[in-house]
Amino acid sequence: MATPLFDTSIKSLPLLGRGKVRDIYAIDGDKLLIVTSDRLSAFDVILPDPIPDKGRVLVALANFWFERLGHILPNQLTGIDPETVVADDERDQVRGRALVVKRLKPLPIEAVVRGYVIGSGWKDYQATGAICGIALPAGLQQAARLPAPIFTPSSKADMGEHDENISFEQAQARCDAMLADALAGTDKSGAQLAEEARKAAIALYTEAADYAAGRGIIIADTKFEFGIDAAGTLHLIDEALTPDSSRFWPADSYREGISPPSFDKQFVRDYLETLDWNKTAPGPKLPADVIEHTAGKYREAYERLTGSKLA
Repeated sequence: MATPLFDTSIKSLPLLGRGKVRDIYAIDGDKLLIVTSDRLSAFDVILPDPIPDKGRVLVALANFWFERLGHILPNQLTGIDPETVVADDERDQVRGRALVVKRLKPLPIEAVVRGYVIGSGWKDYQATGAICGIALPAGLQQAARLPAPIFTPSSKADMGEHDENISFEQAQARCDAMLADALAGTDKSGAQLAEEARKAAIALYTEAADYAAGRGIIIADTKFEFGIDAAGTLHLIDEALTPDSSRFWPADSYREGISPPSFDKQFVRDYLETLDWNKTAPGPKLPADVIEHTAGKYREAYERLTGSKLA
């Protein structure tokens, strides 16, 4: 197990920003270095304790999916070794946890695909019988499988804020606004771009869910992010189908009517719900057993999906 990395301190490249998990550096006008730390956020608050190997799991699993699903649409990868773009004494910070990616214009939406009724979708369904305005059959139980996967976009919230489910029409409007000041070389409309994102997201989810089912894992839902290049070509960016961006359930313990156990940070969320904490920063420290259990769940998800041990 590698020494956990909470923050990077790369001086050889300009730091553009730190997200909940990733630190982003500029390489040049065309490429970025994205380093995935071991930070963990819950309820949109970054917790003070890193989860060992979490960043390496996320990058290794995302790379697995980028390769497996690359025939569906292009992705952000350049194939450049991250260790070649930093100083020699900074290589340890990027080894196994970083990607050199293309600079692309991100779509202003989270592209969420749901195959099951759970989470915020379950709350929406209970209140309205629909999710993001998509009417669903009556009488569904919590965690029920949907007749077909649905695309339910959400807003992109700022750090510390919560994403909100939006309608497809709102997603189209957001893409229109982005294109208003965007890239020369594309004559696409926001409606076309949102429709491309919807088709790509459902195709990615469907193929991944079919594969995962053969490995004993249900992908209940997942979140993709897309970006476009100067010609308006859609690319898969950020991460893909990891425990941070997806809800993975072990198939052998799944049943309708309950929220199944999952291969992600749900164990941490469940622990935090037992505390007298108002879900605002600063987050509480985690006990050693919670950290260890969570790290084990991330590694198990990787190993079950890929059939390989984490290097």
